[in-house]
Amino acid sequence: MSTSEFRIYNPESLGAAVRRFREDSGLTQAQLAKLAGIDRSYLSALENGEMVEQVVRLVALLGQLGARLVVVKADW
Repeated sequence: MSTSEFRIYNPESLGAAVRRFREDSGLTQAQLAKLAGIDRSYLSALENGEMVEQVVRLVALLGQLGARLVVVKADW
C-alpha cells in the first residue's frame, strides 16, 4: 500500500484519508467544505471519524459483499 492509498474499514480510517488528502492539498476545512458544497461541521465530523450513518452503512454493505473501499490520489 502506498503512502497515498488508504484502505477504508471504518469511519476513522475514512476520516484519516480525508484529512490527509485535504492537508496535502493545502486546504483548510472551511475551504474544502466550500469547494465541495458541504457544511464545515460535516467535514469535521468525517475527519474525526464520527459515526456518520452513510459511512457506517457503506462499510457494512461492502463488508457483506466481501469488498473493501480504497481511497487513492487521483492522477488527473
